[in-house]
Amino acid sequence: MIAIIDYDAGNLTSVSRAVSHLGMPNVITRTADEIKAAQRIIFPGVGAAGAAMESLKGSGLDKIIKEEFAKGKPILGICLGTQIILSHSEENNTSCLGILPGTVRAFAPHNRSKDGQKLKIPHMGWNGIRIDRSHPLLSGVGADDEFYFVHSFYPEPEDNASVIAVTDYGISFASIVGFNNLFATQFHLEKSGRPGLKILENFCRWTPS
Repeated sequence: MIAIIDYDAGNLTSVSRAVSHLGMPNVITRTADEIKAAQRIIFPGVGAAGAAMESLKGSGLDKIIKEEFAKGKPILGICLGTQIILSHSEENNTSCLGILPGTVRAFAPHNRSKDGQKLKIPHMGWNGIRIDRSHPLLSGVGADDEFYFVHSFYPEPEDNASVIAVTDYGISFASIVGFNNLFATQFHLEKSGRPGLKILENFCRWTPS
């Protein structure tokens, strides 16, 4: 069973549909017993960091997520769920979970492409990734595969060793981060077609070493 954490941050049904399409049982939940009983956790989300952390703390889910991570349970972060695993977010000046040391940064309003064109914020649409280090969840993902992004902020881990892949949008930012039993993508796996489903499928079978 895979627990998809419900903390009022939206996009849960799309994630559940994608996991169900892969034939994997899952439950959208904010119940401690269900989360603890699950073999894996998906931590998705869209929205603002401040409201998300307020919801997590109010329900006690912040402590449960950190406890399950410490136990070694595989955890997959998606979009907002990727950002708030870090220590702090510039969005709403928010203290986050701190599972992965680092800061969530805002794209600069003057962010420009290599040819000097001003880039729209949020970064929205399809873009590629450049893999910095291999990972079992990237098995079957090709160099030319693209993924779907919608975000105005991006993760910046303190330790570059936790950056798995980067994406270019005016700057090069970490689009996949992780270590140990944690893997997290800034892009939306559930909206990224075949390569997104492939990463989800790999997660459903992943046993961290």
